[in-house]
Order: sequence, then C-alpha cells, then structure tokens
Amino acid sequence: MSENVRAHLFVLGRVQGVLFRAHAQREAKKLHLTGWVHNLIDGRVEIACEGEKENVEKFIEWCKKGPPFAKVENVEVEFRKHKGEFQSFEIREFGF
Repeated sequence: MSENVRAHLFVLGRVQGVLFRAHAQREAKKLHLTGWVHNLIDGRVEIACEGEKENVEKFIEWCKKGPPFAKVENVEVEFRKHKGEFQSFEIREFGF
C-alpha cells in the first residue's frame, strides 16, 4: 500500500491570469488528490494537496511546468504530515 502524504506549495512566475488554478484542479483530480489552490496577492499561487506519495510527486512535477500560458520560475515545496481533512480539490478565492 502506498504512503499518503501532504504537500504545501508556493508557485512563482507568470501563474495568475493563465488558468493555472483550473488546470491544477483538473490535474489534481486526475491524480486522485484532495486539497485546494488559490492566488496570493503577491502574484504567487498557493496549493495544499494530499494523496498517495507517487501522485503528489507527479503533481509537483506538473506544477513546475504549469498550463500552456504559464511561465513557472520556481516551486517551493514543503512536505507535511497527511491529515486526510479534504474531501475534494477545490479552487479558493484569493488568500491573504
């Protein structure tokens, strides 16, 4: 059985106004991940996701590229203890 993990990401670059959140949600659902994504006022995108370690790692790799019109410069990742608190993967409004 695969280990479940939680990852907290900050994605920097041209990642707002390019449908990054919608594409991230689609990718997360495809990988059976739960969590959320939202834009930050400083131009970054913040993501929390949980699921099987292999799928979380695939999602992180996807975030390093993003959707077609994004230009990702950096992805900060911090692994945390899996909590199992999310039911789905949702897009949230701006986080402050």
